[in-house]
Amino acid sequence: MTEAAWGASGLAWLTGAPDGPPDFSRAAVLQRAADAVDRLGLGVDAATLLAGRAALRGWTRAGRVSAGGASRLLTAADGWWALTLSRPDDIDAVPALIEAECPGEPWGALAAWAADKPVAGVVARARLLDLPAAALGEAAAAPPLIRRAGPSGPGRGPRGALVVDLTSLWAGPLCGQLLVQAGATVIKVESPSRPDGTRAGDPAFFDWMNAGKLSCALDFDRDAAFLAQLLAAADVVLEGSRPAALTRRGLGPFDVAGRPGRVWLQITGNDGFPGFGDDAAVAGGLVGFDAAGDPVFCGDAIADPLTGIEAAGAVLEALARGGGEVITFALAAVAAGYAALPRHGGGQYPVSPPPRPRIHGPGPRLGADNARVGELVSRC
Repeated sequence: MTEAAWGASGLAWLTGAPDGPPDFSRAAVLQRAADAVDRLGLGVDAATLLAGRAALRGWTRAGRVSAGGASRLLTAADGWWALTLSRPDDIDAVPALIEAECPGEPWGALAAWAADKPVAGVVARARLLDLPAAALGEAAAAPPLIRRAGPSGPGRGPRGALVVDLTSLWAGPLCGQLLVQAGATVIKVESPSRPDGTRAGDPAFFDWMNAGKLSCALDFDRDAAFLAQLLAAADVVLEGSRPAALTRRGLGPFDVAGRPGRVWLQITGNDGFPGFGDDAAVAGGLVGFDAAGDPVFCGDAIADPLTGIEAAGAVLEALARGGGEVITFALAAVAAGYAALPRHGGGQYPVSPPPRPRIHGPGPRLGADNARVGELVSRC
């Protein structure tokens, strides 16, 4: 894939300093992603999957501020690090992180606090407070971890497979959406007290990721027995929380016996630490560069859609070979694999905004399909 294709894809629109030229150095990322999408055989466009959220929101490149605004690239005494403050609890934790009051916006105080400290110590302290933080390039590329978990079954395709989607935000829901398009029946499971965060605000992104799925709303503690039945009936389980969240309820992949050939896919952040698409990309070293050669964010939370694409391919391959597996992806490790691709040189090419994705209908209303889901489970 050429630099010109990177510019036409909208990814150059999202990479580079806001007051400088777009960066084309990561054009090889689009080629590899396109190859991975082509192997799915669904006729979808890789560039739209990578940059479609920014198209829906009207975002552009903002340099060391992420396209969505929740993450920053900051300097420490010996390197760069990234922090995401996307949740109210994250912002509330900043005074504890910097050990000082922080009235108003937190980023200036964070930058001043970190400037004379080693990056490893800054990131370690942030993680003690459960904040999504990462040092630039700290994660190594690695294939997904595959473990045996139950008996295998006959190889099969995705059509008609029952998929339980416990994920939220982008990477996991994208994997689920691609499985919908491959012909699977996908049940999106959410807690009424803590639904997918993309239900809030503009619904277009939620619809894009979740159209065609059934919605089941249940309390993961009170309704644990039914959830266990659902997990046992599934051909595929998509899990996006920390693996311990289900395991401590006795609902992990090694706790709930499944049907032969079940594939359980886990998506984590960064080696067991919390992570979102932008900070995980930084952890993997998948960044762009400004005119001075300093790092800027690459695309929009690019570790998320890259992982969603790779995860969908892994599920299809696992089903075809008979399943009975737990497959664990880390956003940061996926990003590191793409970061290892050769960088492209400079040059001047036309740059287009990201293409708007085609949305296949509204996403499901929370809990709209509880009765139907119950019927599906009772027949298994």
